[in-house]
Amino acid sequence: MTAPAFQASPSGRPTTPLLAPTLALLLVAIGGSYTLDRAGLSALAWLDLRVVGLAVALPLVWLDLRQVRRLPADRRRPEGWLVAAMVFFLFQIASAAWAPPGARVGADALDIICMGLLTVALYLHARQNPRVVARRLLWFLWGTGVVFGLGALLLTGAGAQGRFAAFGGGPNVFVRIEMLAMLAVAALVITGARRALLWSVPLFGVCAVLSGSRGGLVAGILVGLAAALVGGRRARRIALTAMVGVCASVAVAYVVSPTVANVIQTRFVQQTTQQGYDSSRRTVWRQAAELATQHPLAGSGLDGFYALIGTTTGIEYPHNYVLAVAAEGGVLGLALFSITLALWVRTIRTAPLRDVETAALVAAAAYIAVASLFSGNYYDSRLAWCCAAVAAAMVVHGRQAAEPDPVLSDSAAVR
Repeated sequence: MTAPAFQASPSGRPTTPLLAPTLALLLVAIGGSYTLDRAGLSALAWLDLRVVGLAVALPLVWLDLRQVRRLPADRRRPEGWLVAAMVFFLFQIASAAWAPPGARVGADALDIICMGLLTVALYLHARQNPRVVARRLLWFLWGTGVVFGLGALLLTGAGAQGRFAAFGGGPNVFVRIEMLAMLAVAALVITGARRALLWSVPLFGVCAVLSGSRGGLVAGILVGLAAALVGGRRARRIALTAMVGVCASVAVAYVVSPTVANVIQTRFVQQTTQQGYDSSRRTVWRQAAELATQHPLAGSGLDGFYALIGTTTGIEYPHNYVLAVAAEGGVLGLALFSITLALWVRTIRTAPLRDVETAALVAAAAYIAVASLFSGNYYDSRLAWCCAAVAAAMVVHGRQAAEPDPVLSDSAAVR
């Protein structure tokens, strides 16, 4: 697919997107499948806040797009990855037609619809002025990490197995928010934000450990090492500094905080190292792989894993995005997903390594993607799709010089 880039002003300078649609879309994305019964309003448990949020955000995006004018036809850019992603999502929804009895096709279809709408809307919104939206996204991730980190420490406290989370979300969601915030603060400081922001790095690191999420931490280490190897000397220096800072913070917290020491000793030393506890992941992954071999062409259908396996084992999904696609979408689903990934990689590989915002968003998408191999359902991958969409907009439509964002243009905060 090709679509014309957007440009607003007659002078040829890109428009500055409105802040309201950016915030609305990001709030929906970060909110997940949060329901009001978690806040004690059980009478409104039926209300899906994602639908409400998108009902507000999408008209705002549409109104924002009306202020721009299209560039001439010779400036059209390829966007095949987005078409492939939508075909992949539609195939997943269509697989409800052959899902077995007991599959929760309605809930899963709604998850995929919301994820697809978020991906398309963020891309359309970002391509007006990708750098502005990318900076807003990084600031949003940093702010969310601070709010969730302080909320977990000061309000929620330890939950099951002594693991920390915030605002009704699980520990595996919590660790992703904290790790993304750590990535965001590094990118913001590199691009000119005040170094005072670095105070939050110890908070993010300690909270990530307190989540007790082994998969989330392993994903962060892998993506961090990959970013350091692919990046230049400055990237390696920053990655090394961040790792040393986080390790030092966790070491200090281990000594002075019995809570941190208990999580590390119980979750990482006793359960993981000594007992080999893996939260039944190997069993679940084996069952998902077997289901994929039993339905090789088109899979068992949407939520087929739960209907055929989860109802008896109590495990709701495979906790591995690729295995879930294989088990419920078969070879066709894997092919569509692989095509989408290949087209996206081909799109973003032209991005210069010195473009910090693009590199940060690619790393964020990669982090969520790797973390999704250890935990979560389809919708838990939404931030990977969102970051991937803004990163693609940066590459495809971001070659034009961007105006400063009036909302974030304080010279003391943004370059």
